[in-house]
Amino acid sequence: MAAAEQQPPAVDGGKALSALLGGIAQAAYYGKADITEELLRGQLYPEAAPEEFRALRAKMGGLLQSIASADMDLNQLEAFLTAQTKKQGGITSDQAAVIAKFWKNHRVKIRESLVNQSCWDNVLKNMNWRVDLKSQSRHVDQINTPVAIVEMELGKYGQGKKRGVEHHAANISKHILCV
Repeated sequence: MAAAEQQPPAVDGGKALSALLGGIAQAAYYGKADITEELLRGQLYPEAAPEEFRALRAKMGGLLQSIASADMDLNQLEAFLTAQTKKQGGITSDQAAVIAKFWKNHRVKIRESLVNQSCWDNVLKNMNWRVDLKSQSRHVDQINTPVAIVEMELGKYGQGKKRGVEHHAANISKHILCV
């Protein structure tokens, strides 16, 4: 009977496990602090003992973290999950199928979230540039003077700010020499 107690709770067609993986992803990758272990257990596995659920959640969270940090493609995922099913204390083939389906559907969003979390400063979202020549001016010496206009869009996590930079001929020469 002790061996039966160590088995994870029965998964109803994989829906509960898929929802658990979704909850883990919401908490770990999408910053949803209101998704707690107690909430997941109460909603998905109310019959499971707290220690039993904690073990299942830790196992699934560890697997999801390994898969996400390696950004596994479907071939790598299949090999990884196959190895996990053969491992002592690993996962069942039904659980592997649910994890594979979940990763296939959520891979892009989880990867984007990890990339966004790893950016510390502003990132360059877009850049446009052009060189203008003055064709008329009050002073003859300013005609045909090149002016470089650079427009950069900086942003962080979906926010954008435009910055404009304008350089005249003397500054352009200095910057070209530096490059």
